[in-house]
Amino acid sequence: MADVVLVLNAGSSSLKFSLFDVAGGRPALQLHGQVEGLDTAPRFLARDAQGAEVGAKVWAEGTGLGHDGAITHLVEFLREHRVDGRLVAVGHRVVHGGLAFAAAVRVTPEVTAALARLSPLAPLHQPHNLAPIEILAKLQPGLPQVACFDTAFHRAQPEVAQAFALPPSITGRGVRRYGFHGLSYEYIADVLQQVDAKAAAGRTVVAHLGNGSSMCALVAGRSVASTMGFTAVDGLPMGTRCGNLDPGVVLYLIDELGMDVRAIERLLYTQSGLLGVSGLSSDMRVLLASSDERARFAIELYTYRLGRELGSLAAAAGGLDALVFTAGIGENAPAIRERVCRDAAWLGVVLDPAANRSGGPRISAPESRVAVWVLPTDEELMIARHTLGLIGGGT
Repeated sequence: MADVVLVLNAGSSSLKFSLFDVAGGRPALQLHGQVEGLDTAPRFLARDAQGAEVGAKVWAEGTGLGHDGAITHLVEFLREHRVDGRLVAVGHRVVHGGLAFAAAVRVTPEVTAALARLSPLAPLHQPHNLAPIEILAKLQPGLPQVACFDTAFHRAQPEVAQAFALPPSITGRGVRRYGFHGLSYEYIADVLQQVDAKAAAGRTVVAHLGNGSSMCALVAGRSVASTMGFTAVDGLPMGTRCGNLDPGVVLYLIDELGMDVRAIERLLYTQSGLLGVSGLSSDMRVLLASSDERARFAIELYTYRLGRELGSLAAAAGGLDALVFTAGIGENAPAIRERVCRDAAWLGVVLDPAANRSGGPRISAPESRVAVWVLPTDEELMIARHTLGLIGGGT
């Protein structure tokens, strides 16, 4: 009977899952899918490693499945579908590890309690990430669970890169730059070693561009600076998040517009970014296909900020040997990659237009001083590797 590891990524209204065969210590994807609309009209879909549908279910509007119901359905589905597999562990994506967790960790009641205390640092993510951990601990108390953190990869940054210019009475409470999307960056750093060892040993900027967007500077595969800071709303404009913002704007919203904390939170996290600027959509595909002037400006602002942050991160790394695009927009929007590379000509970037249109993986021209790559990320595989390593048997 084959051993399998389940990877879960829980959001406020969705539960994404991947199932890996871990025979021989090397995780291989078997199934993946998600349950969406947990509190409205739940929809379950599962596909095999080749993308073929192997399970689906739709619940009635207003069913209110929640994380409990989603976990229960998933466990039942896997029990029926995975007749020859033995579930040996579950790995979880947890956004925030705070100061205490600089690497993946096996879950205990004490770990769960410590992670729950970090919820004020990521109130829109942490409680949802922890929900499946707590549910599974009750359903299958003997099943090993592992928490893998989006912040852990960035703990290698120099102390000065993590610091805010605030009094110690505040920074001592954990107010610092943490950085996120660390599981994605860790995976890309590993893949880059295989496709471009010279770049991997040098100075690289990785652009993780999706509904949540960030960039990270790597030196010899280690994070030295990132665009996201204390929260995942910092840095680049995103699908619905504003990105970098003068703190004085928040004071203005309070003093002049009378907005309270929750209203400002909704504005910064769910009503800004591409959606807020365009007034049309948070989806880059929709904006690229639109002739609306607002869509054009939202794209222009997005790529302008990418260019500025690229320059900043190249400075932090002491130069630039490689640029990597990944995640939904980075992997699938050649028009965005073209604009970013065009604006980065001063850094020595020369794009190969044909390679860019075809998706690469290498999209820089032979004469380019900077190697440019399009590399698909795989955070779930990274979690599976960490999980297997902690329970024994990983490579």
